[in-house]
Amino acid sequence: MAALANLAISGLLRARVRTEDGLDLGLGHMAWMHPPCHRLLGWSTRPSAFGPARNVWRLNQLVEMAEGEVIVRGEAASSDQETLVLLPTLLDAELFGAAEVCLGRLVDAVVEVRSGRILHYLVARSDPRLPGSSRWRLDPDRLLDQQPGQVITSLRELDDLPLEKASIRQQMLRRTKQWRDQVPDSFDGFEDRLRSWGDRFRDEAEDQAPTARRSPKPESDEDPWI
Repeated sequence: MAALANLAISGLLRARVRTEDGLDLGLGHMAWMHPPCHRLLGWSTRPSAFGPARNVWRLNQLVEMAEGEVIVRGEAASSDQETLVLLPTLLDAELFGAAEVCLGRLVDAVVEVRSGRILHYLVARSDPRLPGSSRWRLDPDRLLDQQPGQVITSLRELDDLPLEKASIRQQMLRRTKQWRDQVPDSFDGFEDRLRSWGDRFRDEAEDQAPTARRSPKPESDEDPWI
């Protein structure tokens, strides 16, 4: 198990929870957040695949974490699904920009485990015509307002944010844009160089061409048989 520092909420919710003795306590289910302060307080687990029963864990009960598994200490608080859906959260909230256009959704967040402070959110594009796994990093201080199911920023487009993870499609778009930006620079002075090369090749061709033989001019235009 690795020492805990920062973690992604998505990784926590995908992990299977176990006690220090190895007892299986179920899979992660929902994040327990305090949105006004951008803090993760804990998370809930589902002890079985069926039924409304849920267990709620405080973040400071998390002891260790590895790929697909977390170790907890202490007892969970019992709850149910109907109660948990009333808890406020910014996950899956729609992200609106300066033009009041939905730019994406908050699909994940990176958390400092020691304090529960959300370091940054991860944004996915919400336009169904542009699918992909790209994620943009959004710092909490860039949020101007938050309401149930949506957050407001001054962004004009998602590319105003740093890219956390690029899908293959997004990588191709970025490389294409970089290539287009570089093309005008690569053609600076190209016309002058082309003209210079043409003049040089023409001069070399003339220097290498053999001198044309001239036919001797007849001494007289008169017919000698007359």
